[in-house]
Amino acid sequence: MKTKVEQNISCLNCASRKDSLFGDLEECDLEILSQNKSCVTYKKGQTLFYEGTRPLGLYCINAGKVKVYKSSAQGKEQIIHLCKAGDFLGYRALLGEEFYVASATVLEEAKVCFIPKEDFITILNSNPAFFSRMIKAVCKEMGVMEDKIADLAQKSVRERLATTLLMLKESYGMEGEDDGHLIDIALSREDIANIVGTATETVIRLLSDFKKDGLINFEKKKIRVLEAKQLARVADFYG
Repeated sequence: MKTKVEQNISCLNCASRKDSLFGDLEECDLEILSQNKSCVTYKKGQTLFYEGTRPLGLYCINAGKVKVYKSSAQGKEQIIHLCKAGDFLGYRALLGEEFYVASATVLEEAKVCFIPKEDFITILNSNPAFFSRMIKAVCKEMGVMEDKIADLAQKSVRERLATTLLMLKESYGMEGEDDGHLIDIALSREDIANIVGTATETVIRLLSDFKKDGLINFEKKKIRVLEAKQLARVADFYG
């Protein structure tokens, strides 16, 4: 599959900027970013970067969805993050001057801007408020990872699946005409299993159980959450 190089999207006029860490940058900084970045449209299944390679810049999603995951020696994926428009990718490795600790692959066709390392670091060093936001973002990401590790160690697969569905509803949920929220991201059952950290067959069985219990429903490849409070109880949010 070929990537499609797009005409650069102006950071100043970018609709996704309000949802990103670039949201409060000054116009002069946004112009620097716009002048030197490149914008590319990636098809579903294309990879932005691979675990173990060195970052050369920052990826910012303008549109679409991307999964960030680690792979075992046997090729089994563990999905760490699901990223959407406005999200940054690869900033922790870039700031730490380390290799990528995970890979990033497109889930749904995505427009992605690539900002060279030099430009990103220049703006970071000249803007204390932006630097502070980046540090907070790194800390938040580390906190999410700690929570995920704790869940894997302490929660059952059923509880982890319920937690995952609620997380997806929070990030991608769209209110419908009925009383549910459609999770607006087409994840395969294997993808969901790779988020939860279990076998695909187990996720298929548990999703069927949740449907029978009236907690969720299926709409083609997407899932609609019907009973968020009940799912929260299954997820053990109330102890």
